[in-house]
Amino acid sequence: MNKNKSSQSTPDFILIAVILSLLLFGIIMVYSASSIWADYKFGDSLYFAKRQLLFATIGLFAMYGVSQIPYHTWRYYAKPILLACFVLLILVLVPGVGLVRGGARSWIGVGAFSIQPAEFMKLALVIFLATYLAEKQKFITSLKQGFLPLLLLIFTAFGLIMLQPDLGTGMVIVLTCFILLFVAGAKISHFIFLGLLGVAGFIGLIASAPYRINRITAFLNPWEDPLGNGFQIIQSLYAIGPGGLFGLGMGNSLQKFFYLPEPHNDFIFAIVAEELGFIGAGFLVILFFLLLWRGMRIGLSAADKFGSLLAIGITSMISLQVIINISVVIGLIPVTGITLPFLSYGGSSLTLTLASVGIVINISKYCKI
Repeated sequence: MNKNKSSQSTPDFILIAVILSLLLFGIIMVYSASSIWADYKFGDSLYFAKRQLLFATIGLFAMYGVSQIPYHTWRYYAKPILLACFVLLILVLVPGVGLVRGGARSWIGVGAFSIQPAEFMKLALVIFLATYLAEKQKFITSLKQGFLPLLLLIFTAFGLIMLQPDLGTGMVIVLTCFILLFVAGAKISHFIFLGLLGVAGFIGLIASAPYRINRITAFLNPWEDPLGNGFQIIQSLYAIGPGGLFGLGMGNSLQKFFYLPEPHNDFIFAIVAEELGFIGAGFLVILFFLLLWRGMRIGLSAADKFGSLLAIGITSMISLQVIINISVVIGLIPVTGITLPFLSYGGSSLTLTLASVGIVINISKYCKI
């Protein structure tokens, strides 16, 4: 690794080009997927596309601004940021403060817009863990001194998110944190212990909310309940199947005509596959692979341990979300409610993801790759 923290070079332009390509692709697909729904609900086929463009613009300014902040700055504010996110996670559960959407109390209204505290917690935990593990890496091999205290912190955040409930975001947070612990040198035996704990927790989650077993049943055989729990998966597959190699053509989706619920959100990848076919969906997946490659390479080439863990954590966070979303859409895993980064409609997720990438871009300025 390059130990000279003070010397800066140019940012990773390949990463920037990939992000801009994904953003442009996303805005076009949000318009295509949402135009019918937007015209029916708001009388404006561009309603969601215009808002997504606004979110993307705000996010790009955030990405640029954050990319100008030396990444070492974040380690000094890791604890206050984490504490603020815990406060927001508690506030969102308070009736009258938290807003209920899609059956989950996950939002806090701010004027005409709203924020999702769980999205901020993802980044806050990555920054905190990168700081802690860079400074106290020797403790990570100790179950009592390092591993268990961090698990308590991670699962406290997970528990608050599950009270909303938001299993998808909770999964991304936990898996991202586990990757950071593994990269930092946690013992394999600790992960075996964690796996046993996870099985018990999974059983507990199902027991506490029986609807989750219905989602799993729907995933295994969605045609068993085609108008209920299996509806989204079936409609998603009906979109992907006819797409074939080249797709039906941009704007020619049939599933967006009120068959696939809100196609501009979690299931936008299905519309991509329907309209642009295997070629278009494959191109999108390649862009995400490029993002993973550049982010991990920046992490492995970072000037110090903190920068390395921070870049790997942020890249893992985004990549896991992509993997989970696409896996849901093509029917590999149960529905989780996870958005597709840079493509799915939404303000909090898009803006925060772009700001997170801004940190990775700043880290790349101190790398030789």
